[in-house]
Amino acid sequence: MSKHTSITEFLKQHLQGEHAISLNAMLSDVIDSCKKIAVAIDKGAIAGNMGSLVSENVQGEVQKALDVIADEIFITCNQQSGYVAGMLSEEIDDIIEIAETHKKNGQYILLFDPLDGSSNVNVNISVGTIFSILKSTNKNPTLADFLQPGTSQICAGYALYGTSAMLVLTTGNGVNGFTLDTDANEFYLTHPNMQIAVNTQEFAINMSNYRFWHEPVQRYIDECLQGAEGDRKKDFNMRWVASMVAEVHRILVRGGIFMYPIDTKTKNGQPSSGKLRLMYEANPMSFIVEQAGGAASTGLLRILEVQPSALHQRVPVMMGSKSEVDRLVAYHSRTRSSKS
Repeated sequence: MSKHTSITEFLKQHLQGEHAISLNAMLSDVIDSCKKIAVAIDKGAIAGNMGSLVSENVQGEVQKALDVIADEIFITCNQQSGYVAGMLSEEIDDIIEIAETHKKNGQYILLFDPLDGSSNVNVNISVGTIFSILKSTNKNPTLADFLQPGTSQICAGYALYGTSAMLVLTTGNGVNGFTLDTDANEFYLTHPNMQIAVNTQEFAINMSNYRFWHEPVQRYIDECLQGAEGDRKKDFNMRWVASMVAEVHRILVRGGIFMYPIDTKTKNGQPSSGKLRLMYEANPMSFIVEQAGGAASTGLLRILEVQPSALHQRVPVMMGSKSEVDRLVAYHSRTRSSKS
C-alpha cells in the first residue's frame, strides 16, 4: 500500500472555488483516459498497436496506430462527466461536438494532443498526452468559444508514458506530479510543488535545423556550443527526445530550456509559423512551466498572451528556465530594434 496521497484525495483537498466540483469530475475522466492509454502503449506490438497507418491527420502527419487509439480513448472517456461542451483534438480537423445526452452540465472546453511524440512509439521512447481546459459561455460552443488565449485556461496537464506513467497538472496554484501505481491502478503524489531551476546548463533543440533559424536563436545556440571558452564561460549539455512532454518533464525535474523556434523553411509554398500547435501543446505547457517558476515565449511575445486565430494554429516555442528564456527574448528584441 502506497504511503503517498492519491490523486483522488489530492483533488478533493485542493480544488476550491466555483470550478471545484466540475473540475474534479472532469479530471476523473482525464485520469481514466491516461490510464487506458498507458495500458495500450504498454501492450505495444503484442496488441498490434505499433506501426504507421496509411492515413494522415489534419497536420499532414502520418498517423501511428496508437495516435488513433489514444484519440478514441480520450474522446470516449471524457464525455462521461457531462461537463464537457466541446473538444478539440490534434488528430481531427473540426470541433468535436458532444451529444446532448453527454452534455448535461456542459460548460467547459477540452483541448488535447492524445499522443505527443508518437514518432517515438516504434523505438520505445517516451511519449505523452497533453490537455487544456477552458471555460465556455456556450453549452453549444462555436469557433469563437474555442479561440481563447492561454491566460484563460483553468487547468492544464500532461501524462508521460515513460519508465513509469506520470500525470502532471496545474489549476493555477502550482504544479504537482503523480506516478501511476499499476498494481493499485491509481496515481499517487510523488512530485509535489514542482519548480524549475532558475539557471541551467542544458538545452533541447533539433540541431539539424540550425541553418534555417533566425539570427537570435543561432546566436544563443552558438554561445551554448562555445561553452567555457565562450562569452558565457560555462559548458552546456544538449538533449533532444522529439517529444514535447518528455522535454518539458525533464525541465521540470532538473531545469533547462526547450526550443522549437520559427525557421525559414517553407511547406507547400508557405513560410513556417512554427511547428507546435498553440491551443493544445504550447498553451497548456506554458501554463505548467509558468506555474513552476519558468517562462514561455515565442521570442517576441509571452505564449499565454497570443490571441488564437485558428484551431490548429502553430507558434514558435521557447520555454523553461526563466533566465535562459529571458536571454532569448532579449536577443529577439535587439534584432527587431536593429531592423526598425
